[in-house]
Amino acid sequence: MPLQKLSFRPGVNKESTTLSNEGGWFSCDKVRFRSGFPEKIGGWTLDTGLTASTNIPPSGSFWGVCRSLWNWATLAGYNLLGLGTNLKFYIQQSIGGSFYDVTPLRYIGGTLTPSVANCFTAAYSTLSADITPTATSLTVVSGTDFPDSGVVQIGTEIIAYFGKSTNTLTGLTRGYNGTTAASHLTGAGVGSYLLRVTHAGHGAQANDFVTFASAVSLGGNMTATVLNQEFQVVAVSSGNEYTILAQAYATLNGDIGSTETTITISSTTDFPSTGGVLKIGAEQIYFAGKSGSTLTGLVRGFNGTTAAAHNSGAVVYAPVQATASDTGDGGASTTAEYQINTGNASYSVATGWGAGGWGGVTTGFTSTGWGRSAAVGVGVDIRLWSQDNFGQDLIINPRGGPLYYWAVNSSPTTYDRAQLIFAGGTVTVRGSSIVCDSTTPSICNFMAISDASRFVICFGTNDPTGVYATTVLDPMQIRWSDQESFDIWTPAITNQAGGFRLSHGSEIITAMQTRQEILVYTDSAMYSMQFVGAPYVWSLSILADNISIIGQNAVATVNNITYWMGIDKFYMYTGRVDTLPCSLRQYIYSDINLTESSQVIAGTNEGYNEVWWFYCSANSNVIDKYVIYNHLERTWYYGTMSRTAWFDSSLRDFPLATGYNGQLVYHENGVDDGTTNPPSPITAYVQSSDFDIGDGHNYGFVWRMIPDISFNGSYVNNPSATMSLLPRVNPGANYNTSNTPTLTSTQNYTSQRSYEVQQFTQILYTRVRGRQMSFKVQSTGLGVQWQLGVPRIDSRADGER
Repeated sequence: MPLQKLSFRPGVNKESTTLSNEGGWFSCDKVRFRSGFPEKIGGWTLDTGLTASTNIPPSGSFWGVCRSLWNWATLAGYNLLGLGTNLKFYIQQSIGGSFYDVTPLRYIGGTLTPSVANCFTAAYSTLSADITPTATSLTVVSGTDFPDSGVVQIGTEIIAYFGKSTNTLTGLTRGYNGTTAASHLTGAGVGSYLLRVTHAGHGAQANDFVTFASAVSLGGNMTATVLNQEFQVVAVSSGNEYTILAQAYATLNGDIGSTETTITISSTTDFPSTGGVLKIGAEQIYFAGKSGSTLTGLVRGFNGTTAAAHNSGAVVYAPVQATASDTGDGGASTTAEYQINTGNASYSVATGWGAGGWGGVTTGFTSTGWGRSAAVGVGVDIRLWSQDNFGQDLIINPRGGPLYYWAVNSSPTTYDRAQLIFAGGTVTVRGSSIVCDSTTPSICNFMAISDASRFVICFGTNDPTGVYATTVLDPMQIRWSDQESFDIWTPAITNQAGGFRLSHGSEIITAMQTRQEILVYTDSAMYSMQFVGAPYVWSLSILADNISIIGQNAVATVNNITYWMGIDKFYMYTGRVDTLPCSLRQYIYSDINLTESSQVIAGTNEGYNEVWWFYCSANSNVIDKYVIYNHLERTWYYGTMSRTAWFDSSLRDFPLATGYNGQLVYHENGVDDGTTNPPSPITAYVQSSDFDIGDGHNYGFVWRMIPDISFNGSYVNNPSATMSLLPRVNPGANYNTSNTPTLTSTQNYTSQRSYEVQQFTQILYTRVRGRQMSFKVQSTGLGVQWQLGVPRIDSRADGER
């Protein structure tokens, strides 16, 4: 028989069976279609910026899960990036620059720095009886100051406990955090790592951040340096009391490799002389003691972490254990700064030990830190942010919270905290004080700043003086400030402030600015909001009813066409609302966790004419899948990947994205996964639907294949991919043993970048027999990039049974 071309329709279609989709592609991962042919997607690299704070996150460059990215340039030319996570808000100073914590502070009693005099209590006692290495409870002389659960140290053993009954600590986990369980005698010291903080009406919750100042030493290990720093709240026992983890900080004096058994740091003053577990980056290290400015007796890669090299200046921190001398309370001059309450990273609540760094949850659940298990509780929606530029400054809004104003400082190295915008409050902008009027919104679900005349617009807000007068959230209320103003909200004949309440739906979900209008989405309708000038200022008209949108961040606009993901299908707006045909609709919506719909994000990848959506699969409470629509070629494809925010900015060379590990990455940069060191290969494949010979009347026997593939963009010598023919007898049968030859290029891609003729294996000899077959191409190697052409096979009829 003549050679048969393996030419398939572009895009992936899973709306029917693999045989009825003959002539198309059926499955893929990490593959896109360009000019009709499949190719491996581009790789990604890690932004090298680090947090500017000494309070180092458990992993990556920032605390929490990022849900919002916004990139802009200041008048001075600085390339800034706003990142809103469930725990904090950051500004990054240029590509690879530091991440500055500008999280707003929370008012308590009308002040941002409330007095917390005599607030600290350290827990220390001695054993009242011997314990063996397997004991599950221990009794101390006095358990009064010990939290209800936590972590203590006896000698060199760290012990976690889950309960307390008077003087007995119960539910012990012995040899915690990689230490060795041992016997301990009566009278041995038992010191806790947790400090109890007493502050009436503190308003804090687990995971919140608080910074103390002007405290004095408690008398022992709990020095003033240990106390006067930022802490994350471990647990809240009442409205007047919570616990924090005491830690010592220092920096490395000189680079270290992965094998050193001693390290020199800037100061060992606050590090326990009895040893313990310290952390540098993601590596935990056990140290036995200290001598001068040197920590000794190191065990590298402790507690299952990986030993790694670290640069001079890297932050070193370790929990600090209370001693018998820690009887003070911090003194009468202690003050605190509470950051705004943190939010959840997931609608579902995590449980159990080890869900995050240092033995607890650290990404937005109900409990966190050393020795604290995350409790089962009712799910709360995730923390989402909206942010937009007011000139070169930034206005930010956590969903369900107030507005905050972040002003660019006249000094390029100073990054002040964002300031609360509230009725009667004052916002300082480069030396000027701006007082907000008495009807300034106090709560908002989504915020945008119009390109037309620069109005600050709140979607889902409160209106203290309007027809629906209320100080609580009205989820269908829209309000806008006076033009060129964020402080004037009371409508008057002398300004253009105003508002409007929508009628279709029960909640405004989001809004999207387009070329001539702002599209406003409720949970069941879509409106057009257009600037018309005085006296009405903005007009709103309904564009579509009985539609849906799956989440706040599920919409993207490209080439003046808006695309979004609904709860059961995709939509597009081109001047009218239409269903967006999707060849993967059934596949996506049969495996999606709608409880986590707020996590869905959309983003554009304009260099490849793509709109991406990331979502949680049915059995996952974190994003693990994506689907792509190529709006130029009108094709769909999909895969697996975890990304929590996406922004395609012309101010940075590549599309930006974040994941669950506190990392900022640049997509379409390289061909590998650059978030690991060294980079890891990306496994990419595409597989066709089944094809047959003569409608399957005869078996087909394929004895050779002539490949057609390009490896342009690879950077290794002899890049390779595998081509597979997967035969089976009938559609209901499993695929039989495949013939999977490796196809290798003969070219050295380490020194060349352009080729007139692709050189690779010319003929692949096979022995494949089946009534129908599927074709698959896959790569798993480092430094490999490929685009498939039109391979050909040589086959013949081989019987009817």
